[in-house]
Amino acid sequence: MPSLEDVAWPVRTERLEIRPCTVDDLDAVWAFRRLPEVNRWLGRAPATLEAFRDTYSDPARLAMTLVIVRREGEGADSGIIGDLMVKTGDGWAQAEAAEQAAGTEAELGWVLAPSAAGQGIATEAVSAVIDLCFGSLGLRRVHAGCFAANEPSWRLMERLGMRREEFSRKTALHRSGEWMDGMNYGLLSEEWPGRR
Repeated sequence: MPSLEDVAWPVRTERLEIRPCTVDDLDAVWAFRRLPEVNRWLGRAPATLEAFRDTYSDPARLAMTLVIVRREGEGADSGIIGDLMVKTGDGWAQAEAAEQAAGTEAELGWVLAPSAAGQGIATEAVSAVIDLCFGSLGLRRVHAGCFAANEPSWRLMERLGMRREEFSRKTALHRSGEWMDGMNYGLLSEEWPGRR
């Protein structure tokens, strides 16, 4: 099964380039991930640049992290404006079929700088990553989750045709101390109109 290392980078869209994150990108990623309005919904929000670097420079984490770069001439904030996670994994299978389920799906995640919000950038970037998952990577399913209160995230998933598979009541403990509702969405390759 192909991996992210096998992809011909960067992936280009109309306004963006998507490529693997490097250690040299971490300061630019931290610039928007450190903002309270951004990290409010993130599963991990290190408090300092040093802690962020320690966590995100880990080779396993870097291997599943991509950056979203606005192409030259496509807006005032060119450079890194977001990041994406593509975490490939195994589909659930009975023991006798586990080998066939290995590496067949991916969990997706995304973060966007506030300056790039409301412009269709997240839709464009996540759509390109789904194309990648169902095209070059040959995956059969992608899924993503969010806090139910994170409306922009679940609306993005619905815009892309992902199906709500779960709405769970107070199953996610937020760092604020509040138990919050969660939502999970999925999409199969045969459901994706852009599949190759």
